[in-house]
Amino acid sequence: MRFSIYQDSLIGERQLNQDRMGYCFTRESLLMLVADGMGGHLHGEIAAQMALQAAAAMFQAQARPRLADPAVFLDVALRRGHREILNFQRANRLPDAPRTTIVACVVQQGQAWWAHAGDSRFYWLREGAVLARTRDHSKVQNLVDLGLLEPEEADGHPERNKVLNCLGSPFEPTIEMGGPQALVPGDTLLLCSDGVWGPLTDAGLVATLGADTALVGVPMLVRRAVEAGGALADNATALAMTWEGEEDTGRGLSSALVPDGAITTTISVGPPEGAAAPDAISEDEIERTIREIRDAIARTGGNR
Repeated sequence: MRFSIYQDSLIGERQLNQDRMGYCFTRESLLMLVADGMGGHLHGEIAAQMALQAAAAMFQAQARPRLADPAVFLDVALRRGHREILNFQRANRLPDAPRTTIVACVVQQGQAWWAHAGDSRFYWLREGAVLARTRDHSKVQNLVDLGLLEPEEADGHPERNKVLNCLGSPFEPTIEMGGPQALVPGDTLLLCSDGVWGPLTDAGLVATLGADTALVGVPMLVRRAVEAGGALADNATALAMTWEGEEDTGRGLSSALVPDGAITTTISVGPPEGAAAPDAISEDEIERTIREIRDAIARTGGNR
């Protein structure tokens, strides 16, 4: 695989940056993650970090050098992050668990799969057009879906930031899946927190990111989001990858440089202080997840 990738984050006007981002890759598989710790709950930054570490640890164990089933991996990895956050709550006797939204993407064999919980977003861009975008798990999005709110009214709605689904809540999260979708050279995949997409229109976001390489476009996108947010600017985090193809030619990173059995990562995999040991995932649970995902795909006629 050959691709260009870059990540950046700014604190905005908040006292603490609770966003976390990172990626891992082997010779044949790439995992990208962005998590937005929820500021209305204690230790949102810990929840975001734990979610990334849980997924990165699973990727390190299972991408040998590719994942057997990327869709199942994403579902189970995000749910493991949820369980580890709840374990952290119990181990530290917290009255409430820290919480985080999350968006994740796997690229393997020239295809992309993605998953999310909450309002951190995934965008699939080609030649200035948005081919796919995740649907926010938020109160405002539900109102739009029910026809009770016009899409253009959503940005200024007073409850725009009310998230209905996340990791760390008392309820099992809904993990919404997308893909697989075949990539062509020049496609860009963007993962970002609401501090990036919130202050910007989709058109402005695409224009900014598409103006140059990810190395230039991502920092520019994050900076413009903070500037547009003004005195209310949230943490702004973005990670973007431009696909160049399976062949080991061209610009960008080449996964062929990763030794057999090795992994390149920007995510530290060790558990945060106070975190309990992760729960084991049984073969029955994995098989159940596979059946549920395949049943969902059959009902919808495939993901879009």
